[in-house]
Amino acid sequence: MAKPLTDSEKRKQISVRGLAGLGDVAEVRKSFNRHLHFTLVKDRNVATPRDYFFALAHTVRDHLVGRWIRTQQHYYERDPKRIYYLSLEFYMGRTLQNTMVNLGLQNACDEAIYQLGLDLEELEEIEEDAGLGNGGLGRLAACFLDSMATLGLAAYGYGIRYEFGIFNQKIVNGWQVEEADDWLRYGNPWEKARPEYMLPVHFYGRVEHTPDGVKWLDTQVVLAMPYDTPVPGYKNNTVNTMRLWSAKAPNDFKLQDFNVGDYIEAVLDRNLAENISRVLYPNDNFFEGKELRLKQEYFVVAATLQDIIRRFKSSKFGCRDPVRTCFETFPDKAWEITKKTCAYTNHTVLPEALERWPVSMFEKLLPRHLEIIYAINQRHLDHVAALFPGDVDRLRRMSVIEEGDCKRINMAHLCVIGSHAVNGVARIHSEIVKQSVFKDFYELEPEKFQNKTNGITPRRWLLLCNPGLADTIVEKIGEEFLTDLSQLKKLLPLVSDEVFIRDVAKVKQENKLKFSAFLEKEYKVKINPSSMFDVHVKRIHEYKRQLLNCLHVVTLYNRIKRDPAKAFVPRTVMIGGKAAPGYHMAKLIIKLVTSIGDVVNHDPVVGDRLKVIFLENYRVSLAEKVIPAADLSQQISTAGTEASGTGNMKFMLNGALTIGTMDGANVEMAEEAGAENLFIFGLRVEDVEALDRKGYNAREYYDHLPELKQAVDQISSGFFSPKEPDCFKDIVNMLMHHDRFKVFADYEAYMQCQAQVDQLYRNPKEWTKKVIRNIACSGKFSSDRTITEYAREIWGVEPSDLQIPPPNIPRD
Repeated sequence: MAKPLTDSEKRKQISVRGLAGLGDVAEVRKSFNRHLHFTLVKDRNVATPRDYFFALAHTVRDHLVGRWIRTQQHYYERDPKRIYYLSLEFYMGRTLQNTMVNLGLQNACDEAIYQLGLDLEELEEIEEDAGLGNGGLGRLAACFLDSMATLGLAAYGYGIRYEFGIFNQKIVNGWQVEEADDWLRYGNPWEKARPEYMLPVHFYGRVEHTPDGVKWLDTQVVLAMPYDTPVPGYKNNTVNTMRLWSAKAPNDFKLQDFNVGDYIEAVLDRNLAENISRVLYPNDNFFEGKELRLKQEYFVVAATLQDIIRRFKSSKFGCRDPVRTCFETFPDKAWEITKKTCAYTNHTVLPEALERWPVSMFEKLLPRHLEIIYAINQRHLDHVAALFPGDVDRLRRMSVIEEGDCKRINMAHLCVIGSHAVNGVARIHSEIVKQSVFKDFYELEPEKFQNKTNGITPRRWLLLCNPGLADTIVEKIGEEFLTDLSQLKKLLPLVSDEVFIRDVAKVKQENKLKFSAFLEKEYKVKINPSSMFDVHVKRIHEYKRQLLNCLHVVTLYNRIKRDPAKAFVPRTVMIGGKAAPGYHMAKLIIKLVTSIGDVVNHDPVVGDRLKVIFLENYRVSLAEKVIPAADLSQQISTAGTEASGTGNMKFMLNGALTIGTMDGANVEMAEEAGAENLFIFGLRVEDVEALDRKGYNAREYYDHLPELKQAVDQISSGFFSPKEPDCFKDIVNMLMHHDRFKVFADYEAYMQCQAQVDQLYRNPKEWTKKVIRNIACSGKFSSDRTITEYAREIWGVEPSDLQIPPPNIPRD
């Protein structure tokens, strides 16, 4: 097998033909040396690799700053309608390479760094991921910021600058162990603190109703300090802003309470206020009703709204236009203004994920806001009662306040009534939102409900992570597809083109060789690079059904053992993802994967026909390595549970075939590429509902499917955990007696579908034809398309292809 090209050999070919623009290599070198000089003068005389990384980051940042200032001036002068994307998560990953790609600097930097005797890829590896998100939702926000800048929209991302992002995952004896993610330890070259825009946020206190109006008194103040990060569009000189808030205690924090002189204690207590932005809650699709989390949510909203109103009032026309400075009529209009301003995107239908805050907690933390919520709810219920007189049950179902042992505020209901638009994130999900989750609200205001199918940015998820494939495509259809992904359709006539088939297959094989080398280095496991790379990476959750994958692996293992002489399609099965630290079942699933791997990988009868690897610490930068190398993408959630999925789109764009259920965006992927070009199996939403009505009985499947029974019995008996025979009893008990996600019901269809995967993989040419068809049909799944739809159909703004002049060209 040919060895992968070294980076210097690839450099001689100049990676993506002209896509990364050669630029001024000498200028980059000069700037790099200047930044390195400042670093060394300050500290020491010997440069470390991290010094080189920071010198390069600052060199690239210099190219951002002029464009950033110019973009903001442009917005100030033209005063466009602004978009504010509020999210508790922005899963940005690394910034250096993405910035070089979007500014067209990659080749210039690559060449300059090479001339200085350094390796660009090694420097890129030094950067910490900005892991300020759990998974799909936070990564979507990052893709959206990229698209909003690329589409020339005056958009701002607002969130929290967590000191500690998503934990680093270590696997110790097969178990997940969490480590704090101290991502700011060495500083962050991409952010700029803006203390001049610091804002107060109030908590606790009491409410007083006076003749002059309602007063919220005796509050505790926390300051919100903004940190701005530039967000460059792709080659259009637009640089937008992501503003993240950090909590700071005011200087007199608690000191007034300590008139007895315990000054030290008072200063130490500042930590209590500053804890608000200390750490990201590591839950995906799960609501944890902790007071600190509610504080985080209010903190980002209160600071952001003040900032938005300040920017609104201080705009260029603010001092002349009475609408901008006169707020006398604001209270009369407040609710209508709120609804016209806000739009709500729902990201999940799982009941355990929807927020329901205890009224008692809300009352303690935000007493005035609780009164306002009661008033909003009363107005809402009066409206419903007028339309549906006497329907008391409907009022109960639609109330923002849920009665019961513990009175709760249903935040999703508040979002729906407080927004002018509500959307799901894939067509099937948006239908479920209308027909079940918010059925009553849809009947009340059907015009509010929309669908906006998620997308991914093709800059990071093709050009950056898979330059070989991007180059191969550019050679055939030019480079316009990078900002109009629908142009990939131009590849359809090449599905049977022998040369193109060979080129696409060659790129995949190179990516596999490179990733094999990475795995051998990291995991000390010898990988067969011609085996099928079968990849299942996402958060570990019962609904995502990593257990179904495990049952397939165990069944394959048993088949090899039963008939070792038979020809099997070799597979390297990779499963990766983090489990929420408090999610017992998810952590047990990781232990099961690693335990199966221990048995399978060391069985001489199996050899290199089957390998099982748990990819440790799955994160954005690891996704960028594994996705381009994957042959098969597993998207196997129970139908009706995955809102959209976005990993599925990344694999499709990067030339992997999908095995999946008719769930989330898989449905639309099958529609775009043709269902026959994906491996679709299993229950549909209506089948799941029918099975629920009938009653799901796992034992029926267990009793009637011998291979399933054998696999379950092995897991149960300790075959994969000989030192702890009872290790997996909780998994087996769940699967047999209370499996909400019906793993056994889809087992047989999944096994048959996997057999079809094997059959096609035996014919590399036909496999690659399907790959090309998938790539050619993935254009819909660009976040540029998603954001264009949001802009036109929800936000009331029009994307612009206006090029802001670069900083070296004088302004008009």
